Amino acid sequence: MVSDTPWRKGWVEVAGGRLAYHRTGGSGPVMVLAHGLTDNGLCWSRLANALQDRFDMILLDARGHGESARISDGPPHDPGVDLAEACEALGLVAPIMVGHSVGARAALDFAALRPDGLAALVLEDPPLLPLLDAAKTERRRLGFQQDVEAMQALSDDGLAERGRQSHPTWDEGDFPAWRSSKRQVDPRAYPEFQRPWQAALAAVTVPTLLVCGTVADGSLVKDDIAAEASALNPRLEVVRIEGAGHNTRRENFPAYLDAVSNFLSRVTGY
Repeated sequence: MVSDTPWRKGWVEVAGGRLAYHRTGGSGPVMVLAHGLTDNGLCWSRLANALQDRFDMILLDARGHGESARISDGPPHDPGVDLAEACEALGLVAPIMVGHSVGARAALDFAALRPDGLAALVLEDPPLLPLLDAAKTERRRLGFQQDVEAMQALSDDGLAERGRQSHPTWDEGDFPAWRSSKRQVDPRAYPEFQRPWQAALAAVTVPTLLVCGTVADGSLVKDDIAAEASALNPRLEVVRIEGAGHNTRRENFPAYLDAVSNFLSRVTGY
């Protein structure tokens, strides 16, 4: 799905490279969108089309994804720091931040690093999981690299078929960006988070929505994790979306849009 109105494309410099983005423009509050692993910024197009009349939306490509910088040798990059540096370089003052999956985990770290740097935070089915030791991280990184390389070896028709088989309930408009993103992702882009999610969430000072599907449908946020998150931060609201799992907005877009839109109206006035 693409916008009927052309969105401005640009790049922003961060330490060790630059990140690509698309920006809808407009006079509303700025919203930064942080996508999930192997996606790109344009995977937010359906949400951006729905909300661009209310918000100035920045669809960011994470490092190693889309048209952003590739993964370099040396110490692992910090996705939360990337978001913080991108927002600073773009001159953003207290934007709204919306993230999905590892993008939501990065957004959570950003909110902890910059307690006064956001107006509101939306976390779509983040992986609120323990930090891994070096050996487990390396195994995950190697497995991810092999999966990406196998996916990128598929023909265009094979990749399209894999997408439809894996995600039979998605809207057809979600697939073009999804397919493009799989061709673009760096096989070395597996992120390494450096802060326990509990410490990050406890440090967040802005209204926060944790929106997720049901565990039975594949949500990563189990009930005990949602309860722990709520206990850690009284500014957190939890909304479960029926008929959706990890890709919450793609699997029940109307309910997701209602939850996010209503939350933002209440906490930002827009």
